[in-house]
Amino acid sequence: MSVISSPSQPGPADTGATASAPTAPTAIDVSCRLPLVVLFLSAAVWLVIASAFGLIASIRFHAPAFLAEPAWLTYGRVHAAGVNSMLYGFCMQAGLGVALWLLARLGRTTLALPGLVTTGALCWNLGLAAGIGGILAGGSTGFENLEMPPYAARLAFLGYLMIVVWAMLTFHQRRERQLFVSQWFIFAALFWFPWVYSTADLLLSAFRVRGMAQAVIAWWYADNLLVVWLGLVGLAAVFYFVPKLTGRELHSRYLALLTFWMLILFGSWGGIPASAPAPAWMPVSSAVATGLGVITIIAVALNVHGTLGGQCSKLLAQPSLRFIGFGVIAFIVGGLMSAAGALSEVSRVTEFTWFTVAKGLLNSYGFFAMVMFGAMYYIVPQLTGTEFPSAKLVRAHFWIAAAGVLLVVVPLAAGGIVQGFRLQHANLPFNDIAHGTLPFLRASTTGDLLIALGNLLFLVNLAGLMVRYYRARAVSAWAAATAEIEPAEARP
Repeated sequence: MSVISSPSQPGPADTGATASAPTAPTAIDVSCRLPLVVLFLSAAVWLVIASAFGLIASIRFHAPAFLAEPAWLTYGRVHAAGVNSMLYGFCMQAGLGVALWLLARLGRTTLALPGLVTTGALCWNLGLAAGIGGILAGGSTGFENLEMPPYAARLAFLGYLMIVVWAMLTFHQRRERQLFVSQWFIFAALFWFPWVYSTADLLLSAFRVRGMAQAVIAWWYADNLLVVWLGLVGLAAVFYFVPKLTGRELHSRYLALLTFWMLILFGSWGGIPASAPAPAWMPVSSAVATGLGVITIIAVALNVHGTLGGQCSKLLAQPSLRFIGFGVIAFIVGGLMSAAGALSEVSRVTEFTWFTVAKGLLNSYGFFAMVMFGAMYYIVPQLTGTEFPSAKLVRAHFWIAAAGVLLVVVPLAAGGIVQGFRLQHANLPFNDIAHGTLPFLRASTTGDLLIALGNLLFLVNLAGLMVRYYRARAVSAWAAATAEIEPAEARP
């Protein structure tokens, strides 16, 4: 299989490489419309739910009496529900929707069996709803990023498998036989999640291992989800939309493939903290793999910079590029924070502090969610032939979300470093150290509030577009139906 340098649609010179006549983009978008509408709308709803849970959890840290009565709103349950709503409700569904559209567009073929893809999406949401309910009811598994009860997680997993099967069929029936860089990332991501989830589920639930092995497997799963899966799908979108929206070729397929293999080979090694009570080679290997992530960061930065021709101001040219550009910057900064945190001298200070939380949010929201926003702002109008009701809301969403990310990441990172240095002094009471982080936590709550507001604006704008589109279709269908009815007075 060959890979060409540009992830955008091939030009007339490439038509000889197609297996048969390519499908028109309009027909492709029609085939993708229903499943992607379900995935994107569901993702937007779960994102708002995740924001609500996250905001409650954030407030509880500096106002413990806030909503203290209901047991299902305790911090442990609300925080886990918010994280799972974000990862599995928004990130996975938005990522799958973008991946399906890219596979169809780059393959120049219609989406295979969209009705069954929609069924898979509904199954995923049903399992997710049961899982979040189980967490709030106290049925969490206790493993970070894998808290949903097994009965709910397996139902959601069944929905994922249904989506992936038809995604692979779409890839198989593609009419453009040459592979693009983005397709490599998507193809790997679609298979990656079933492998890591089934392994973690078998070893942590069905045939539970004992002792420290449980924590190691949980760390391994979390790193594969947060670093590898989100990285593969997010970078696939970056390598497609940056050249597509700027009208330029991808700078280097070799740098893109270097990024791909570095992420595949070393991305899943990280996640094990230096202080883990495990054999020494495990945290050392984890630190080395995390440090090698700098190569991935450099490759992505050089490729995006080269694609833009050194004119980074092009990322401000349109709304979708603003979101994607912010996501690329967050990917670079978050990767550098992870690499720095892998150093033993740094980890002694940052481990078990708010610095880790800031780094995680920068990756999941600052990078992945912002890139998905940019992709959806481009894809949804293509699917419906209708622009978003308010361009002002799109601009407001970007600036509010960007400000929210900064107001969460910067205070938590700074507060984590201060907290880490104070923890080095055994003569300082822990309560005093905890109270010293309160100003940083209050500032981060402001950022959480802004993020929640931005997410709400996104849902309102997306729902408004869907209402406008389906209302226009209903009016057209009614007009077509009544036009055939001849008025009674016109009859002879």
